[in-house]
Amino acid sequence: MFRDLFQKKKKYATIPSQRWSNEPASDDEQPQERPKREIPEGLMNKCSKCGTIHYSKELEKNLKVCSNCGYHMRLNAIERIVMTVDEGKFTEMDAGLESIDPLNFPGYAQKLEQQKMNSGLRDAVITGQGEIDGHPVMLAVMSFDFFSGSMGSVVGEKITRAIEAADERGLPLIMFSTSGGARMQESIISLMQMAKTSAALARYQENGGLYISVITDPTMGGVSASFAMLGDIIIAEPGALFGFAGRIVIEQTIRQKLPDNFQTAEFNLEHGQLDMVTHRKDMKSMLGDLLDYHTGKGGF
Repeated sequence: MFRDLFQKKKKYATIPSQRWSNEPASDDEQPQERPKREIPEGLMNKCSKCGTIHYSKELEKNLKVCSNCGYHMRLNAIERIVMTVDEGKFTEMDAGLESIDPLNFPGYAQKLEQQKMNSGLRDAVITGQGEIDGHPVMLAVMSFDFFSGSMGSVVGEKITRAIEAADERGLPLIMFSTSGGARMQESIISLMQMAKTSAALARYQENGGLYISVITDPTMGGVSASFAMLGDIIIAEPGALFGFAGRIVIEQTIRQKLPDNFQTAEFNLEHGQLDMVTHRKDMKSMLGDLLDYHTGKGGF
């Protein structure tokens, strides 16, 4: 199965066993000689917003949303696909494409290999055809855990191919964005992907294609300034941060203090940059409703 291709080996942390009785250690027993036990690494997770500690399994059942404050933690592309498409209904495209070092940028080749090993991905986006509530769709799902979701030539190429495949097959297109922006190690080659993906989307939309853009936390820089904000319908998860330049850069430029919720999904919805903010647990059903409406099978 698709998800099995990316499974990682479990990691463990070794810690000294605790004494569960009141008996003192014997005189000849040294602390380092006490038996040790292994517990799985990642058994617990801490919400980065409110600090609540969650059991990892319970957090996964809750789709990685904090039950205390509602914070939507980041998902990788595989997790996103599994919770979005109908079970077993996804076929990946262009799985063999991966970044190289076109400009011989110092250290870039080594960093690419490290990113592949750490994330289990070949690059920062997975594309392919799937089904959502029985509707065939073309998907492009970005992953922040590969080079902070930065857009290099492979990301742009895979997204462009997905757009063109959606156009050829007459399918709706859904893209989940998360990115720190253009990948600086690829310089102008990376920046070219903004125009490339935008031009492909223009052709697709001129031919009547439906493009739903889902913005997740964070989506910044060249990705927000290109395909992420060109959807016919633009949705964001609660609290998702998105914009072009970051808060600090803007404040230093305009010499003004920005609102506390600046660039959040809720702020952008209030200022007309979004169509809706949808909780993660409702995202699949919302996409299904939109696809029903588009195909004439249902309405709101």
